[in-house]
Amino acid sequence: MTKKYLITSALPYANGPLHFGHMAGAILPADVYNRHRKMQGHETLYICGSDEHGVAIMLSAQKAGMSYQEWVDKWHKYQKDLFASYGVEFNFYGQTSSEYHKEEVIPWFNDLYEKGAIEPRASKQHKCQDCSNYLPDRFVEGTCYVCKYEHARGDECPDCGTWIEAVKLIDPVCKICDSKNLSIEEVTQYYLKLSKYHTEYRKWFETKKGSWRKTVVPFVDALSKEELVDRAITRDLDWGIDVPLAEAKGKKLYVWFDAPIGYVSNTKEYFKQINSTEHYLDDWWKSDDVVISHFLGKDNIIFHAITFPTMCMVTGFANLVDDLPANQFLNLQGRQFSKSQGWYVDAEEALTEFGVDALRYYLIGLIPENQDTNFIWKQFATKVNNELANNVGNMVNRCLKFGEKKWPSGIEADRFSPFFASDIKREIESEIKELNALLDKIQIKKALEKLMHIGSMINIYFTEKAPWAQFKANPDQALETIASSTLLVTTLAVLFKPFLPNMSSRILGFFEAELDAETERKVYLGDLDALRVFIKGGFKLGKPPEVLVPKIDMDVIAEKESALEALSSNNQ
Repeated sequence: MTKKYLITSALPYANGPLHFGHMAGAILPADVYNRHRKMQGHETLYICGSDEHGVAIMLSAQKAGMSYQEWVDKWHKYQKDLFASYGVEFNFYGQTSSEYHKEEVIPWFNDLYEKGAIEPRASKQHKCQDCSNYLPDRFVEGTCYVCKYEHARGDECPDCGTWIEAVKLIDPVCKICDSKNLSIEEVTQYYLKLSKYHTEYRKWFETKKGSWRKTVVPFVDALSKEELVDRAITRDLDWGIDVPLAEAKGKKLYVWFDAPIGYVSNTKEYFKQINSTEHYLDDWWKSDDVVISHFLGKDNIIFHAITFPTMCMVTGFANLVDDLPANQFLNLQGRQFSKSQGWYVDAEEALTEFGVDALRYYLIGLIPENQDTNFIWKQFATKVNNELANNVGNMVNRCLKFGEKKWPSGIEADRFSPFFASDIKREIESEIKELNALLDKIQIKKALEKLMHIGSMINIYFTEKAPWAQFKANPDQALETIASSTLLVTTLAVLFKPFLPNMSSRILGFFEAELDAETERKVYLGDLDALRVFIKGGFKLGKPPEVLVPKIDMDVIAEKESALEALSSNNQ
């Protein structure tokens, strides 16, 4: 029975170039999972977009001499284009600065306010005595009072994930003028009364303990077991969505109140743009037939596991999330990515140098599902060269080229019959079912390992059969080997679709005939008998096979490592 899957990635902040951490933590895992479910025949929606409000954007735009809207539009386009170049296939990628998003957010606020879930309260806030500005959120930075990380922001600590109370920061600094001359003053803000719904929330959360990741459950459990802490959802800013109350003039909704609603507003806008008859709430966000999965990094767990579910629970506007595959952090050679310190990889430049298949392959293999992982230049080259280029790319090339050379007019349909009764077919079918099971459970790294194991099995089969040797003694036996190997290569191309769609399409593009969608689905699910339809008229290459995965030059990698070593030495 098919289901509907609503898949989201945490909205990237429209405030500069993205590093591989976000790509591996929230974007690529969701893209693989979305493609997987579609390959199985399910209906999916993959929704994302730019997060475009907040203090950090304001500071950056001011520094660049641009309006806030110009600034976020610039980075929205950059990020959207970058994801497309990495083969990410969203249904819709929207903007939280758009009018349609505001129109969706206001009813959420109004409903929560009318139900007594939001109330005004006097609260304390830093004020800079040198530049005379109040300092909400990221206007202030200091040492985290939980983990002692020295660059914690006024809204959250990027190291331990704690939702920060800005006035508790140790040695706070004004991010506008770098002054440490700060006072604490009283202001009125509107609070989301999470504490009011603690019992109801915990009842729901208990149902997730057996299915959510082991890295997520203890973190959420610790934050919510004894109580839920009320949080301010407004700020005194000049950029953002206005609080829809006359008495709250000049106040804007906090970015982390409106950003998760972006998933819903973007869904609504998507259906509007494609003139769909489906309703974004009734048919998706509120439908019991839909499985909702939020992909994110561990620094966003609080908002997706506590705040937004509680907002959904109280309003009833959307169902609560089913799965929360939150990932840990991806680092660069043992240190956190840092654009300001030059400790990062330019995602556009890397794409030009190494290609989408090599980068997707390595990054998917680095998805930090259970612990932090490291992008290591030498490991990148080694894995791509040895695993992807040699074990897969080289094998595919050798098989198809040999077949084309010895049987240029193609292979007749009856020559494929032995394959359908072979042990290798049954073994691969069993492995494919395990691959599907891993992806169903969103164990994407293990699934990629399983896929490469299948590739290795095919490589060993082809190498041990040695059709070049068979051809000298028995050409018919060699033809049988090539026929079976060709179907195995076809199968491998289908299985690679969620992971490396570009490489998959290139392999299938060598063939004269096309796989229809239903045959592809059956093969993907492990029914290789479906390939009988594909070769019923025989098999022939449509164009000569070419190099699938270029080898990475180790001299280039040495230059990358030397540049980081020099940077590290200069910073010591």
